[in-house]
Amino acid sequence: MTLQLTVVTGMSGAGRSTAAKALEDLGWFVVDNLPPSLIGTMVDLGERSKGEINRIAVVADVRSRAFSSDLRTSLEELAGHDVHLRVLFLEATDSELVRRFESNRRPHPLQRDGRLVGGIEAERVLLQPLRGDADLVLDTSRLNVHELRSRVSSAFGDATAAGGLQLTVMSFGYKYGLPVDADLVADCRFLPNPHWVPELRPHTGQDPDVRDHVLGQPGATEFLDRYEGVVRLVGEGYLREGKRYALLAVGCTGGKHRSVAMSEQLAARLSGPGFEVQVQHRDLGRE
Repeated sequence: MTLQLTVVTGMSGAGRSTAAKALEDLGWFVVDNLPPSLIGTMVDLGERSKGEINRIAVVADVRSRAFSSDLRTSLEELAGHDVHLRVLFLEATDSELVRRFESNRRPHPLQRDGRLVGGIEAERVLLQPLRGDADLVLDTSRLNVHELRSRVSSAFGDATAAGGLQLTVMSFGYKYGLPVDADLVADCRFLPNPHWVPELRPHTGQDPDVRDHVLGQPGATEFLDRYEGVVRLVGEGYLREGKRYALLAVGCTGGKHRSVAMSEQLAARLSGPGFEVQVQHRDLGRE
């Protein structure tokens, strides 16, 4: 039996402990704060357990300036083992990390005698190569504890092991920024904006009148038809490459009308064999 190994890493304060607890609740054998040099030892123990331990999660955080290179070297040394390796990288915006550290009244591990923002900047530069190698990057800036646990459960739970692609369809507003952890991005700004229709402006894309207005615009149905095919094609490729989780971000100007309606439609079309789909509306309710 192939041993599953997940390395949980990323920015300090971005939610590694919460992710580790979610994995533990899913039945993973979790080891926290493990030095990268001991990952191979954990894999050996898992292989010798004869199936008793078949899913191991290692939480690795910054302890030294050589952390990133040490971890990458340790993972490269697993090439001779029968291991399905995935790297989960957690991040958040600088402002959100500062808020979390200040609320907990603890220093950043790379802060030393300097400023908190300096420690965060140093860690981000240090981890950049590792972020590029990650199988799944989660931006936790606007996720609460329960939402983060849900995202981890979707990506690493039993449904994932069964072979389906865990797809999150997220509406967003370009005015608030592109979701940094998006795998695919669909731009719905080519459709007329219901914001300029007085009777529709107060409502959202979840309202039947707004939905019907958006879907009735030239190109809307054709876009859904074609983009559904693209997502199915890409999803099949992701599964062949061992990628089990994907985030499809659907954007419009404010994330209230067009992106919401189109996200709901795409999710409904894609739900079924081969996909486990959930919908999130990131900017719904924002001014």
